[in-house]
Amino acid sequence: MSKVEDFLSKEEEQEIVEAIRVAEKNTSGEIRVHIEKTTSKVPFDRALEVFHELKMDETQLKNGVLFYFAVADKNFIICGDKGINDLVADDFWDCTKDKMSAQFKLGNFKQGIVEGILNAGEQLKKHFPWSADDTNELSNEISKG
Repeated sequence: MSKVEDFLSKEEEQEIVEAIRVAEKNTSGEIRVHIEKTTSKVPFDRALEVFHELKMDETQLKNGVLFYFAVADKNFIICGDKGINDLVADDFWDCTKDKMSAQFKLGNFKQGIVEGILNAGEQLKKHFPWSADDTNELSNEISKG
């Protein structure tokens, strides 16, 4: 699986976008997914770079969450902004990655991503509940590099 286009089908991508919509429905938090073939950088550093490129650091409550994938490298990172990172348990992102990895090892990439998104959405809902004046600050579409 060396090409970004081969990682997920169009139908799977739409299911992921729908999972983002569902996860964000009850929170002011923002979730994005970014997929690229490879990175020459340390994966976490590249994920932070993408986080800023997608303007995820500009959410009002600093509650953006990025799921970053370098598919040929078989690396993925979850980046949460300061607002959410300050409130979730210290091992929350690692536990989320473990759940996702279990699905990935079975070849269930879409399911792993959906589970990660919904897991993040539950924490965002708990700490940043939706209110009537909330707006969707960022696109739910999957970005690709």
